[in-house]
Amino acid sequence: MELHWGPKCQIYATPVAADEVCIALISRDPRLRLDAALPAFPELVSRLRGAEPSSAERGAISSTRKLRRVCKDRVCLVGDASGAVDAITGEGLCLSFSQAMLLAECLAANDLERYQREHRNLATRPAMMARLMLTLDWKTAPRQSVMRALSSDPRLFARMLAMHIGALSPVDIAGVGLSLGWRVLRA
Repeated sequence: MELHWGPKCQIYATPVAADEVCIALISRDPRLRLDAALPAFPELVSRLRGAEPSSAERGAISSTRKLRRVCKDRVCLVGDASGAVDAITGEGLCLSFSQAMLLAECLAANDLERYQREHRNLATRPAMMARLMLTLDWKTAPRQSVMRALSSDPRLFARMLAMHIGALSPVDIAGVGLSLGWRVLRA
């Protein structure tokens, strides 16, 4: 997956098949369309030259939403219906599958209160990453400092990705945060 940041939007390029890529535009401007945004990304435009669209452009609102309760009686919510983390994290399906697996365990144990308790914990890391990414979206100078810091130390970038997918302990996450902060201050 590639993330391209521009002055008014981000564009994601994600392979979906051997000969197909999904191009997604995320912007605060509800009127901005892909064809109007692409000229700000000349490298991506050159790589897409000659590509034919395989579907129509679609749009949706992306947001973070927390619900007070995700269970009532024998009704439980999973996925976006149970609250959502901004699409900028790319965590939607993974989070839905994790919630479904937890719900299956809780149904088997007849313990829906456990689902209620643990549901929120599943979204903690993606919500933290969404806040970070959205903060970087709002502020150009900090975003540039963070990008310089990450590009100066590929291991730090790899650790940030590991943090994003939940492969680090809380102590490791604190270390990544300190390392990134130090690099940003020096960038």
